[in-house]
Amino acid sequence: MSLNSFCLPAALLSMAIACSTVAADDDPAAVCAEAEERYVELFGQPSSEAEGVTVVTMFKYKFCPEDLSVPVGTTVRWVNVDKRTSHSVVLKEEGIPESDRLFPEEHFEFTFLTPGPPQTYLCGPHWETQEMIGRVTVTP
Repeated sequence: MSLNSFCLPAALLSMAIACSTVAADDDPAAVCAEAEERYVELFGQPSSEAEGVTVVTMFKYKFCPEDLSVPVGTTVRWVNVDKRTSHSVVLKEEGIPESDRLFPEEHFEFTFLTPGPPQTYLCGPHWETQEMIGRVTVTP
């Protein structure tokens, strides 16, 4: 058996690992679970325990959760838990300007004061190329 016959299985194995990583990045539930782990690592508590706000994490070009329903008067805090990428929040239907770029561990908050149908928000630099888009429904 030649040395090359041992290299082929190793190459296939590394390709399989790379493909499984890409597949995991495409699974919103897996990405959001990893985002929550990162939030806990950074802030020492689950995002559900943040006082007075509903947290949406920004991680691997996804908003977690992607679809959100909140009652009128809720403040949503978008938190970047990525390690190297900056994001922003654009709430076009609310008529406010795009947030500043949020670097890792930074956040942006907005309080929803009017009920209505689902509205789309997006990440300014990544909505088109990475489809980083979320939705929020504000209930009475």
